[in-house]
Amino acid sequence: MSSKNSEAGDAPAVATQFLTFSLGEEVFAMDIRTVREIIQHGAMTSVPLMPEFVRGVINLRGAVVPVIDLHARFGRPAARVGKKTCIVIFDSLRDGERVELGLMVDAVSEVIEIAASHVEPPPNFGAAVKREFISGMGKVGERFVIILDADRAFDVGEMAQLCEARQLALAA
Repeated sequence: MSSKNSEAGDAPAVATQFLTFSLGEEVFAMDIRTVREIIQHGAMTSVPLMPEFVRGVINLRGAVVPVIDLHARFGRPAARVGKKTCIVIFDSLRDGERVELGLMVDAVSEVIEIAASHVEPPPNFGAAVKREFISGMGKVGERFVIILDADRAFDVGEMAQLCEARQLALAA
């Protein structure tokens, strides 16, 4: 029995609900508790001197919400907007404060439950995403779902540093 699943006997393993979404052929998941809503891709205002992964900002009921292109954040070419492209609005923490961010994905799939006993550590190599962005690999049937560590993959402080570095490089 793994250390993640410390229940005795036949007690069910603790399960967490995840929102799944796709980027190309890959399926990713994030803890549903961080997700606020899912909206259709729409008008976005681009912001000069931002890194490629910051697609722009949207007006969400009067609030300015930055939108992150997940393809570009993972070092791939920028996403192409299609019929199923969505923006997942989620909460991230920066210095103990809640910050709303938008995550542009190819398509949202479904909400699934994955028992803690069915989550494996991220692979040491061969992943299409930086290892520190992955909290685990969830086994769903015969396939694996890449479970993102939203606080690391979308660390607002790190992304702000990347923006500043880009501005300095362009100014030089």
